[in-house]
Amino acid sequence: MNRELHAGLDDLQRDPYPAYTRARQTEGLTHLAELDAWLVSRDADVREVLRRPEDFSSAMALRPDVLPAPAALAILGGGFGGRPVVVTADGARHQQLRAPIVRGLSPSRVAAVLPYAAERAAALVDTFVDGQRKDGHVELMSAYARRLPGEVVGRIVGLDPADVPGVVHGGHRAEELLFRPLAEDEQIAAAEDVVAMQRTLDRYVRERHADPRQDLCTELIASVAEEGDGGDLTLEHRHQLVAHLQNLLLAGHLTTTALIGTTVLHLLSHPDQWELLRAEPDRIPAAIEEAARYDTALQGFRRVTTRPVVLAGTELPAGAALFVAFGSANRDEKRHARADTFDITRTPSRHLAFGFGVHSCPGSQLAREQLRLTLEELTTRLPGLRLAEDRPVTMRPTMIHRSPYALHLAW
Repeated sequence: MNRELHAGLDDLQRDPYPAYTRARQTEGLTHLAELDAWLVSRDADVREVLRRPEDFSSAMALRPDVLPAPAALAILGGGFGGRPVVVTADGARHQQLRAPIVRGLSPSRVAAVLPYAAERAAALVDTFVDGQRKDGHVELMSAYARRLPGEVVGRIVGLDPADVPGVVHGGHRAEELLFRPLAEDEQIAAAEDVVAMQRTLDRYVRERHADPRQDLCTELIASVAEEGDGGDLTLEHRHQLVAHLQNLLLAGHLTTTALIGTTVLHLLSHPDQWELLRAEPDRIPAAIEEAARYDTALQGFRRVTTRPVVLAGTELPAGAALFVAFGSANRDEKRHARADTFDITRTPSRHLAFGFGVHSCPGSQLAREQLRLTLEELTTRLPGLRLAEDRPVTMRPTMIHRSPYALHLAW
């Protein structure tokens, strides 16, 4: 990708909403050179694509925006993974990969981890509240939002708390490597971090296969290893499982991290609504839904047509690349009245922030619960919270996990 196109992609990713509005107002589909894909922007069209996985395959759902340099690819080649995962699989294989995750993130499993999540949320807030009676300050993304989700999903998977920071760091580096232009030396460093994470996950795979426990890692191993002769754990199984665990952990912490950041950002950008939430905490569930709709963390996924199709009146050949924009659908005026207005008092409607159909997010309840705990902690313990006036917010240029780079808060 040339420098001019990179600059255009940066602008689009930092604020995609003007492009979404233009696309929704244009007849048919709009092709975006920055994404090298047809933009599916309207709620009805997004839902149609998601209802027809046989025509719109997920095989390229995670196609990188940037191809790493050969030196970085060589390092990645010495790691694990590189196999289909639940978000890039279709049909029976998708259901097979999804089933143990759905079981592992069941309502009962989420309920069981909530006391731990509540304890960790309170402890993290303690770190920046204790000892600061007034004129306090915190950068929320590093002090809280990038920590709680990794600790919680790590607990469900069965990771030792000591291994969680390295796994979370590896997840962020994987995203950077595949979706941001980096100098070659930085690509190499990122690839090394990713491989270090993969080797940690492979260690868990081997240990849990030898000594099963009551955790999601063990369940995933059982679901994959049983495909082989006698349940043996082959090298191919290890690659599959590391890919599966890496995808699960990244989805489990990166998306929730982004949601925490954007939710707090928009609430504090509308002080009257923050005050309303503080005075009426029963509105927290509605506030979560509005924040997820208004500025969707996972802006969209790619799809590819499996045969010639017509969508929104646009004829598409087999192999056409699409970007299915959940974030645009959530601002569609035909679905959501005053769609560009952030309003926690609106009656929640069926948005697409957590997907739809067979690819709906199995971790949506876990994400919502962590957001609930976060807002309960912040509104109760820091009622005077506000955006730091001297630290303007810059959004990360990504369509995968949209969030602030940093979120400086004061009280």
